Amino acid sequence: MSQDIREFVTPSTDIVAFGEPTHQEPGFARVRNELFAQLVSSRGFRSIALETDRVSAQLVNDFVCDGIGTLETALRDGFSHGFGELEFNRELVAWMRSHNDGRPSAEQLTFHGFDTPMETMSAPSPRPYLEQARDYLGLDHDIAGLAGDDHRWSRTEAVMNYADSPGATPEAVRLRVLADDLLVLLYSGAPSLIAKTSRAAWRRAEVHLTAGIALLRYHEHCARPVEPMDTRVSELGGVRDALMARNLLSIRSHERARGGTLVFSHNRHLQRVDSVLDMWDMKLRWSSAGAIVNAVSDETYTFVAGSLGSSEVIGLAEPPAGTYEAWLQPRFADWGLIRGVPEAAVRTDTTPPQGYFPLDPPTVEDADVVMHLVSSR
Repeated sequence: MSQDIREFVTPSTDIVAFGEPTHQEPGFARVRNELFAQLVSSRGFRSIALETDRVSAQLVNDFVCDGIGTLETALRDGFSHGFGELEFNRELVAWMRSHNDGRPSAEQLTFHGFDTPMETMSAPSPRPYLEQARDYLGLDHDIAGLAGDDHRWSRTEAVMNYADSPGATPEAVRLRVLADDLLVLLYSGAPSLIAKTSRAAWRRAEVHLTAGIALLRYHEHCARPVEPMDTRVSELGGVRDALMARNLLSIRSHERARGGTLVFSHNRHLQRVDSVLDMWDMKLRWSSAGAIVNAVSDETYTFVAGSLGSSEVIGLAEPPAGTYEAWLQPRFADWGLIRGVPEAAVRTDTTPPQGYFPLDPPTVEDADVVMHLVSSR
């Protein structure tokens, strides 16, 4: 039992994947900030990747590395899912900016998002992402004409009902071919493009373009006549996690020479076993981003599973006797890290609005470490 991550993470660790069991309890972001500071000072970590849109997160990185913009604009425009409103994300961004001030770029901390610009149940038009890459390449393709009205892509119906999806229309197919062509041009022209602009500008165009391609892929899956709804949502969840994994692998390709990366997301995205969810009266299952990264990468991946005892924020009471959380609860005053959690019962006193998934045998067995948060503070 400890609050020192060095006792659980070796100097050779490349990725520390810290999960939370719910997005709604801010205490996990507080602990995340402490763990990141420890990893920076003692293990040479130089980057953090959050479950937020990778494209938007570039604005946060501009601020923390180069002081471009303000803290307020970075929080407002650089986070998706409303995460820019969280106080501990404000503290993280401000701390990273302060840490980087006056340091050479090789020693600076970088901020990444590894999510795609979507929710599982809604996804925007690929138009603006493809247009950014087109403009960088100096081309004049009529992407807006092919994409049509943005709203027809972003409607929830376009995800949940294949008949309402624009993802398999002739225009969408042409957009996918065009996007693939743009990606080839981006790479084949990289020497001259980078010479005219910069490597950073080229990478920004790549991030935009791959986000647009990811959206086209997701919308194409939305257009498939997959039933029943359990199977449909499971397939879409799997596509999203695959895209998240691809983003994380791309981030690590840029960061691995500089140091490790702390990844922060939901347990269900970061665990190395399949994501299994019982929600919305559906039983869902797909390969998590963590499982994919761990399978295809040669880097050392450490999974820290987040656990929660009680929370006034989400209305979670003290854990019932005999559960994993009840065993962990008296062992810490605030929070702590531990290995070797014994088998116990899964708590059942949760409600869907809490967005909370308690510890269960697959999560505990998969975790290298469990981080237990006693309660809100």
